[in-house]
Amino acid sequence: MNFDLSPEQQLLSDSVERFISDQYPLDQRQLTVLSEQGFSSEHWQTMAELGWLGASIPEQYQGFGGTQADTMVLMEQLGKGLVLEPFFASAVLAASALKYGGNEAQQSQWLPQIADGSKQLSLAYAEQQGRFDLHDVLTRAEAGDQGFVLNGRKSMVLHAASADALIVSARTAGAQTEKSGIELFVVDTQADGITIHDFPTVDGLRAAEIEFTNVVVATENKLACPDGGFSVLNRVAIDGILALAAEAVGAMEVLYKDTVAYTQEREQFDRPLSDFQVLQHRMVDMFMEYEQCKSMLYRATLEVVQQGDAAQRTVHALKYLIGKNGIFIGENAVQLHGGMGMTEELRVAHYFKRLLVIDAQFGNHDYHLAQFAG
Repeated sequence: MNFDLSPEQQLLSDSVERFISDQYPLDQRQLTVLSEQGFSSEHWQTMAELGWLGASIPEQYQGFGGTQADTMVLMEQLGKGLVLEPFFASAVLAASALKYGGNEAQQSQWLPQIADGSKQLSLAYAEQQGRFDLHDVLTRAEAGDQGFVLNGRKSMVLHAASADALIVSARTAGAQTEKSGIELFVVDTQADGITIHDFPTVDGLRAAEIEFTNVVVATENKLACPDGGFSVLNRVAIDGILALAAEAVGAMEVLYKDTVAYTQEREQFDRPLSDFQVLQHRMVDMFMEYEQCKSMLYRATLEVVQQGDAAQRTVHALKYLIGKNGIFIGENAVQLHGGMGMTEELRVAHYFKRLLVIDAQFGNHDYHLAQFAG
């Protein structure tokens, strides 16, 4: 099988790589982390102008009509730069929810604005008691004269404070853990009754806890979701896992290459650390785990694109490998850098923290191992 990128994908990869090299030094990233919104509006506009935000959005909505494979190419390069901008939250999760669940009017309204960067959206799906189960939903939407009234709480909503709107999962029927009765709603973040508690995450991004108190949502803002809201969430989660896995693969590549370079420069007993056989074996193990993740990423992405029968199970295997191997590579990178590996000035620790967060998103590696076995 030919795993080479298409000419268009190679151009996309090269453009993102140049952007990261020119615009994303670690010191500048650290200053951006401390800013009020936690990312650069200038970088966000650049991403929109270069067409990255519309990579997976259909052409009729001002996108490029790409697949999960094109998103993979983008996210792998963004992972190498530890990018802070809400590409994943808006252009992957929210865009996928609208593609899979929205009707023509809803897609025409929101997808072009996501593609040109004029609107940022985020997906509010997680709840404190739900852990990794997308169908564990207590937030409720009661039908009323003006549409629906939302009450509940959502956790770890990425970039919610800077988002213009949220796509919220809420239960219109059924018990807490039933897969039926879940619907998705587009909710303006400025609507009455919404309280957003914004905070920085350990990896330098931004997230929020959100409370909905008698929030009125118009009927036309309920996504169509022909197969139900849970079915849409499940498809969005698959796209999200593929994108996160690609980002993780990019981060792993930086970690193992930085570690090899450091051991070649650092001397102990008048010899470079890379001359010691036990460290050579350790770095070979890091490289092999990285390559295994990259191969599984390609397999899972292609199976999803081609709608293979085993795609869901392969995605579980991918998320398991990404979590387990990412922690292995991160721990060894920090250890082989010695005490320097824990400092803020060196980028190794920042990549490791991002890999730890990626492991926890949409289910950690233990969760997906159990899903794969089941």
